[in-house]
Amino acid sequence: MDNYDIKNINLAEGGRRRIEWAEREMPVLRSILERFKRERPFDGIRMAACLHVTTETANLMRALQAGGADVVLTASNPLSTQDDVAACLVSHFEIPVFAIKGEDNVTYYKHIDAALDHRPHLTMDDGADLVSTLHKDRRDQLSEIIGGTEETTTGVIRLRAMAADGELKFPVVAVNDAMTKHFFDNRYGTGQSTVDGIIRATNILLAGKTFVVGGYGWCARGLAMRARGMGANVIVTEIDPLKALEAVMDGFRVMPMLEAAPIGDLFVTLTGDINVVDKHHFEVMKDGAIVANSGHFNVEINIPALEEMAEEKKLVRPFVDAYTLPDGRIIHILGEGRLINLAAAEGHPASVMDMSFANQALSAEYMVKHAEKLENKVYAVPVDIDMEIARLKLEAMGITIDVLTQEQIEYLNSWQEGT
Repeated sequence: MDNYDIKNINLAEGGRRRIEWAEREMPVLRSILERFKRERPFDGIRMAACLHVTTETANLMRALQAGGADVVLTASNPLSTQDDVAACLVSHFEIPVFAIKGEDNVTYYKHIDAALDHRPHLTMDDGADLVSTLHKDRRDQLSEIIGGTEETTTGVIRLRAMAADGELKFPVVAVNDAMTKHFFDNRYGTGQSTVDGIIRATNILLAGKTFVVGGYGWCARGLAMRARGMGANVIVTEIDPLKALEAVMDGFRVMPMLEAAPIGDLFVTLTGDINVVDKHHFEVMKDGAIVANSGHFNVEINIPALEEMAEEKKLVRPFVDAYTLPDGRIIHILGEGRLINLAAAEGHPASVMDMSFANQALSAEYMVKHAEKLENKVYAVPVDIDMEIARLKLEAMGITIDVLTQEQIEYLNSWQEGT
């Protein structure tokens, strides 16, 4: 196979060992792979996936391939690719991969085009770059697409905006909104992996630091919880009054980012919006402040503004850029403002991605089965898929739960009985 673009095919053996290690923590996806192998729901289906190229993603690709899919994979972020995993997928599983850790933007979009050259029937996105590229630059392929799936908050926001404008030309399942995704992947996965990325990049002690979390969605909730668990003094900034109130009730200080900027030691954005940390925030930050992002795109921190302000930029550690301002203050940016949990660490633990990728696999199967009946809009993951994944996860963990008796079922479905 010569249709791929990766760093080094000779890294494949190391990637294979790490993929197998991750598989041990992914029993739900493994059970789906075994069923897919028997039933072959994707025979004749070409898929293009734009996802983080990690060990967990590799196991999703294996499951789709086992189900008959002709699948190609490209990176959803220039810094998140694990080059040994890419090599293994090409060498051991003959899955075309277009991804190199650290690739520039030109190469990144060249790789997206290469994946779309596969003429997919189904897209699988982590940030909606495949969908947006199809709609902007490759509209001749839209009639070939039966549907897609989207895994991120940012991507779902983009797709719902397209649907609201009447621009979305095929149905998409919002995998991100499944309860077995955002309750666990976003909260526990992002919470732990973001702390992991920050510590790997900086080796700082979080205990005693003032830790500012931008946003209080599911990802930010998880990070705030984990940072507090490490001994940090956590401040939350929000624009949503309900989420801000929840953060207060959860025991966090809540204030505008401009008030937090002079007192924070560490800032992490997780909102899906642009310029959450902006020029006027940099102007009042203390010397030595550290700024990172764990949202999907590197737009949450206004790095161009910081570069205009700075007299010098210097790489002081891997994934740590020091910007020296005219007054001598230094502000550190981690991972070029990209997802720090994937830029400097390995992303979410496999056991939580087990549920997220089970949602991806089963939502893709749902799309293939029902695409002809679906409209060009964003759909929620069907409740029965969500519940089945939760059931399989509990089963894999050796946990059993109660079942309603017939008497209890009848009571819940009746109105005649009162107190």
